[in-house]
Amino acid sequence: MTTFAQTVTPTNDALMFMPRRLLNGEAAVFFFSAIALYVHQGGSLLLFVLLIFAPDLGMLGYLANPRLGSVIYNTIHFYLLPVALLVVCVAAESSIGVQIALIWFTHISMDRVVGYGLKYPTMFKDTHLQHV
Repeated sequence: MTTFAQTVTPTNDALMFMPRRLLNGEAAVFFFSAIALYVHQGGSLLLFVLLIFAPDLGMLGYLANPRLGSVIYNTIHFYLLPVALLVVCVAAESSIGVQIALIWFTHISMDRVVGYGLKYPTMFKDTHLQHV
């Protein structure tokens, strides 16, 4: 059976990468939107710098094994959790919670812009966007 990737020729190469480019562009919109909202909230630059890479601590799960690492990494790098935190904190009128959610959202978007996607349980470099 022939797969889509096997049918790509030099003349339609660009088509194969179009979905990834669309996803990267979408992530860029999320990235800049989250930063704009953070600035609008009057968020602290120090807090932003301290927390922007905090979600990457999820990579420590890979020290145990790739399967556990991918579960932990994907849980932390899935948009649902920071969005849920954002909704709860907006309802509770917690500005610091909103700011933390926006930093988290910014981190995920930043990763997606540069091609780091959700991980498969095979190895860290296997993502839903590409093999890094």
